[in-house]
Amino acid sequence: MATFGATILVVEDEPELASALERSLLAHGYRVLSTGRGEEALALFARAHPDLVLLDLLLPDISGLEVCRRIRAASSTPIIVLSVKNSEHDKVEALDLGADDYVAKPFGIAEVLARIRVALRRLERQSGGSAEEQVHIGPLVIDFGRRRVLLKGRDIALTPTEYELLRIFVMHRGKLLTRQMLLHMLWGSASHDRMHSLHVYVAQLRQKIEPCPGEPRLILTIPGVGYRFSDEVEAADKFDCRRS
Repeated sequence: MATFGATILVVEDEPELASALERSLLAHGYRVLSTGRGEEALALFARAHPDLVLLDLLLPDISGLEVCRRIRAASSTPIIVLSVKNSEHDKVEALDLGADDYVAKPFGIAEVLARIRVALRRLERQSGGSAEEQVHIGPLVIDFGRRRVLLKGRDIALTPTEYELLRIFVMHRGKLLTRQMLLHMLWGSASHDRMHSLHVYVAQLRQKIEPCPGEPRLILTIPGVGYRFSDEVEAADKFDCRRS
């Protein structure tokens, strides 16, 4: 599946915004399906199997969250939420239900197009080889076959939990991971008792793999929500800690 020519399902009940999104997507080479109702969106999704979904949360029949939940139960297709609901609770709820990204309204079309490109690149990479033996991200090399991590050619010693956290980040690189998602992946539950431990492990991992831990470029904090592991890192020879 190439990013150019991908089919995008737009689920948006504001006619002017839906029309603007459709025009921009068509102008950039995408195929577009569009509806303003949740039930019709689910029917279109089942029939057309789009490559990505742009999803409003406030729909006239069923909630966008329910649409997100039902799509995610059947498919790993990327879902980008577009919503006027901008609280931390709203974002976390959508992401925990399976959304891959969350863009608050009002937004610029260029930003949405950029997020679409990122999501489709990630999907293309995953479909091309989900069982990567060795991953190179800037100066960082993770050899999953040998459980070995190198930074600029130097071996990095990680604890089992640090290694598992890094593995989760790398396998979901480019995707926003909520703190609750990380707690589930690491320990099987989202107990708040573990929240401090998660923050500690993230800080320890940054100290070991970030060339400049005070200015992280690999493990990025998304305030109030969680973390994103960058999938667009500079080349190793340009990845230096800049100090004033």
